[in-house]
Amino acid sequence: MVIFEHPLNEKIRIWLRLEFLIKQLMYNKNFDANNALYFFHLLNEILEIIERNDIRADLIKSIEEQKQKLSIWLNVPGVDTPLLDDLLSKLNVLIQQLSLDPKMGYDLKDDRFITAIRKRLTIPGGCCSFDLPFFHLWLQHPQSFRENQINQWLDSFSTLFQAMSLCMQLIRQSSHFKTLLCTNRFYQNSQDDISLLRIKVPFDKRLYPQVSGNNNRFAIRFLPLEPTLDNDEQEESAEFEFELACC
Repeated sequence: MVIFEHPLNEKIRIWLRLEFLIKQLMYNKNFDANNALYFFHLLNEILEIIERNDIRADLIKSIEEQKQKLSIWLNVPGVDTPLLDDLLSKLNVLIQQLSLDPKMGYDLKDDRFITAIRKRLTIPGGCCSFDLPFFHLWLQHPQSFRENQINQWLDSFSTLFQAMSLCMQLIRQSSHFKTLLCTNRFYQNSQDDISLLRIKVPFDKRLYPQVSGNNNRFAIRFLPLEPTLDNDEQEESAEFEFELACC
């Protein structure tokens, strides 16, 4: 099964993009001189999103909402109270950290090293050694030296990364997958206050979902990865099962 995720509001759309970039950034933080630019492209895109959106305020609001939902479960018989208390404690800590750290990476905007590189990233080949000689020199330093510098930069995002990870985890866990039947490669439904669709499709079907809609109503059309003329009508009318979670 292949899991596809689709946002149904602008906030989750931004969060999914940011989460994707964060994962890529953390995976590629141990780079060498030959693939260093990919790391700085990712860093630049994260800074662009943070500069254009009030991520901190949205995270605080979302965490407060999650706290209210989880607090209701404290009075439910049989609930795992220690686990719930631990989760609520983590949420409280994150709210405090977000309140005390209003910048969340904004200090990197004033870093002359990063700023100079960001200005050249939009120019094709603009980060050559003759364009950024200081960057070329920095890349010649030992890996341990560069790792210390990179970890300092990533520390600026530490609270953001933790809050984003926990919020997305709670959103995904708010709904379970249900097996549904699809006819003519099309499915539609309505449900109140949905923010994220998670769609599981059998890999052997070689189909991917194209989603349209909003937080109250949505439609999914499954499209083939490699369209063929042979038996196309028969395949399109055939029924197949997929799984859906409305979070």
